Amino acid sequence: MIAIYPGSFDPITLGHIDIIERGCKLFEKVIVAVLQNPSKTPLFAIEKRLNQIHYSTQHLSNVEVASFNGLAVNYAKMRQAKVLIRGLRVLSDFEKELQMAHTNKTLSSEIETVFLATSNEYSFLSSSVVKEIAIFGGSVDHLVPQHIAIDIYKCYDKIQPILNQQ
Repeated sequence: MIAIYPGSFDPITLGHIDIIERGCKLFEKVIVAVLQNPSKTPLFAIEKRLNQIHYSTQHLSNVEVASFNGLAVNYAKMRQAKVLIRGLRVLSDFEKELQMAHTNKTLSSEIETVFLATSNEYSFLSSSVVKEIAIFGGSVDHLVPQHIAIDIYKCYDKIQPILNQQ
């Protein structure tokens, strides 16, 4: 069975990678689908995010990385996927994601949403948190893969030691 893990992944974090790795154990194929959202100004261009994610998931043989526009359920149908994977960190995530799952079900009754609870060590982690820490000169080495930490520091003109030697 094919599953889609949609998101902006700007940047992808260790929490996202944890969800991808766990999804790969549950599904034959996981497509990490990077949303091209014209209403947002991303930190990284879509091509850069695709490359970052591909490099971060190269150890997983059943992952594909792609970009999409529009509704995730439409993309899932186009790719013949039956499942959308969503990660849950806190109760507020559940409320938002449950509402979206119900909405998606009205749009496409054959697509199911599977929620994966975030591992404890990543329960606070989001792309927004990573960017905020980096803006103020903090280290993000323990929050994202090393190659992405370097990219983030370059974006914010910050020189940080890479503490996370992955």
